[in-house]
Amino acid sequence: MLAGGALTVPAHAAAPPKPSIVAKGGYVMNSGNGKTLFTKTADTRRSTGSTTKIMTARVVLGQRNLNLDSKVKVEKAYGDYIVDNNYASSARLIVGDKVTVRQLLYGLMLPSGCDAAYALADKFGKGSTRKARVKNFIGQMNTTAKNLDLKNTHFDSFDGIGHGKNYSTPRDLTKLARSAMKYSTFRTIVKTKSTKQKVTTKSGGYRYMSWKNTNNLLGSYRGAIGVKTGSGPEAKYCLVFAATRNGKTVIGTVLTSSSSSARISDAKKLLDYGFKVA
Repeated sequence: MLAGGALTVPAHAAAPPKPSIVAKGGYVMNSGNGKTLFTKTADTRRSTGSTTKIMTARVVLGQRNLNLDSKVKVEKAYGDYIVDNNYASSARLIVGDKVTVRQLLYGLMLPSGCDAAYALADKFGKGSTRKARVKNFIGQMNTTAKNLDLKNTHFDSFDGIGHGKNYSTPRDLTKLARSAMKYSTFRTIVKTKSTKQKVTTKSGGYRYMSWKNTNNLLGSYRGAIGVKTGSGPEAKYCLVFAATRNGKTVIGTVLTSSSSSARISDAKKLLDYGFKVA
């Protein structure tokens, strides 16, 4: 009788097996309630490449009385910086053009423009010289990291081209992205696959700038809504990612993956798993 009675107890569905990823570090959370869904060396500090630009955008969007339509003149220094850094990723801004802060955010997040990052740091940093303004802006990035309780994060650049002290972790970057996604402007930008922006030229005419998003998760994973790629000699291949399905949003990070295709594959595995256990 006991054995027969035992059979009436409902069997719990087995938890899905944890995915195996190529990336050295990974973290996934339910964005709605902040619950951790997956970790792999999630608190180990690593180089972050251009995922740093999530903080660049977050600092800009957190400015008081921000006017997204205010115009910024493109300085020669921004283009020189691209050349000086072995032709770093660029929004191909043209000296003398006037671009809005909103457009700079597109140029920052879609083609991962280090020139756009420089322009934003120069605009929103405080100081009487460009060097002082950039230093102040990086200080704002670190203050924001502290305020968001990102215990294993430090920035020494506005774009991820680090100088030895630019690092974060999968957990911290995911928390940062979750915070940035609270801004509607950020959400709109990071889910955009490509954009054509009308900018004012030096002579007062206009031209169109076309930018494509480096995040190939958009359009290749159902429900993908962002967030940002990163790469570099030390960082290898990184991706902060997010997707929404059936009213649930899963957000996460992979750091130090082996290739651009591997980081996408890692992210898809982690999202699939996240939606099963969220």
